[in-house]
Amino acid sequence: MVKFLSIIMLSTTLLAQQSREFTPSALKAMGAPNTPKVEVAWNRYYDTKQLFEIMKRIEKAYPDLVAVKSIGRSVGGKDIWMMTISNRNAGDPDKKPAMYVDGNIHSNEIQGAEVVLYTAWYVTELFDEVEWIRDLLNEKTLYIVPSINPDARDYFIYNANNMHSPRSGLAKRDDDGDGEFDEDGYDDLDGDGNIVFMRIKDPNGRWKEDPSDTRLMVQAGPDEKGTYTLLGWEGIDNDGDGSVNEDNPGFYDPNRDWAWNWAPRYVQFGSDRYPFTFPENQSVRNFFLSHNNIAAAQSFHNNGGMILRGPGSKTDEGTYSRQDIQTYDFLGQLGEEQLPGYKYMVIWKDLYTVYGGEIEWFYGGRGILSFTNELWSEFDYFRRAKDSTRDVSQQDIYRFDRIMLFGEGVVPWKSVRHPQYGMIEVGGIKKQWTRTAPSFMIEDMCHRNMAFTLFHLYHTPKLSVDSIMVKDLPGGLKEVTAVISNSRVIPTHTFQDVKNRITRPDWVSLTGGKVIAGGVLENRFLGILKEQKIAPARLNVENIGGMSSVAVRWIVDGGSSFTVSVDSEKGGTAQRRSR
Repeated sequence: MVKFLSIIMLSTTLLAQQSREFTPSALKAMGAPNTPKVEVAWNRYYDTKQLFEIMKRIEKAYPDLVAVKSIGRSVGGKDIWMMTISNRNAGDPDKKPAMYVDGNIHSNEIQGAEVVLYTAWYVTELFDEVEWIRDLLNEKTLYIVPSINPDARDYFIYNANNMHSPRSGLAKRDDDGDGEFDEDGYDDLDGDGNIVFMRIKDPNGRWKEDPSDTRLMVQAGPDEKGTYTLLGWEGIDNDGDGSVNEDNPGFYDPNRDWAWNWAPRYVQFGSDRYPFTFPENQSVRNFFLSHNNIAAAQSFHNNGGMILRGPGSKTDEGTYSRQDIQTYDFLGQLGEEQLPGYKYMVIWKDLYTVYGGEIEWFYGGRGILSFTNELWSEFDYFRRAKDSTRDVSQQDIYRFDRIMLFGEGVVPWKSVRHPQYGMIEVGGIKKQWTRTAPSFMIEDMCHRNMAFTLFHLYHTPKLSVDSIMVKDLPGGLKEVTAVISNSRVIPTHTFQDVKNRITRPDWVSLTGGKVIAGGVLENRFLGILKEQKIAPARLNVENIGGMSSVAVRWIVDGGSSFTVSVDSEKGGTAQRRSR
């Protein structure tokens, strides 16, 4: 009887699960699949194993669109998983114009992985429903790495940390120069999984409790006494040198490790011995070097609500040409529309100096238009016009926690015994609050940033052979003129790419007759031609600009019908036959 009841209960549970999985909502909400093949809750954060499981579920559900593979291993031996997303039935993904997207290069900036993975989930689920998405994946490719730093992600999730630590995860440094590594890292004094602030009662202290919220510490005025001294983050002087927390884990910064405008540690805090010191960044570098079809790149960090482009330092300002900045501006200003409260900014000019940054290498080293989005805008706290800056007050943050999170985001002050300081109190903001979006705002953040990513991908080059004109010449020769157009904003080669010859020229070829001469028309209407004297049947075209065209011309002996083909590493292929 018990066995029978167990079978009945199991059957009922399975039916309930099937009902939840396959029953569509009564009224479809726009911007989401109604009957997703892969159910994912976008109101939470996942560890690296869970991210991989979701990636594999998407691959299994959409085998014609998705392939999951490892592009390398981390310091700790974890795979760095990538999803290649494109309609394979419409061509080889590695031959289409592509965009690379990653997240979570910093340990404590985890939500980029959810934004990146949401992008993969959304475009696969909506491929059959939304024509715009279908056309996009027919023409383009997404290379998606949810977590570029898997060790660090899990370290942040499963270890006691604050919202700022660590940056890199397993990379350890001797920051105080005593020959020991991480001997004075953070210590979770009360074992609650959070590294918060320490305070000690002191009649001569300079800090006091905020009268409007006693959880918040504020400085006493110049004419009043405080009641506390702040002792910094939770920590113990493990090596007896009189200081705490001077050797914190992760002071190597993987976003100061890239081989463009790199600087040593005495100039750029966080850099290491040389560019590409660690295997995570080496894996991304190697992938880029073997995939010249990547025409756009995006990295997700947090926080602050920013759409950032290079240069990272004033010394690198001359690298960014006027032509490329115009394209950056078009995309950045579109992003400000899609992402309320976000600001399109230049890193060194509007934020701070960065040497050896990831997106600076993408542009400087590879000639690829690239952005970093700093997720979670201060505007999102109360969505007031005055908050669309980076200057939201601590009072606002604590008030949001009180009236929207009901106190969940802050550890109330409590007494603990410190081995050196004696009785102190610990309290403050939890590690997953202020840098990461709260649950009810995650999906909105994911969708808006995904839209920015997809329009960047959309504007990678799209080439066509617009027209072929054939004119009879004396002696049985023919003059064949073709116009090649790029109907998107991003050129086939940025100015940085052309200047440094990073990738090969675009090839425009003619078949159907014996080519005697050929070249690129510098002025189509006046017939001014720059002749290519060697192998003119395949012309080398330096660049096909965004929203513009290039005209080419051949002199051909024989033939009556001609085929013009375009082969561009970042622009894909196109072909047309003359009538």
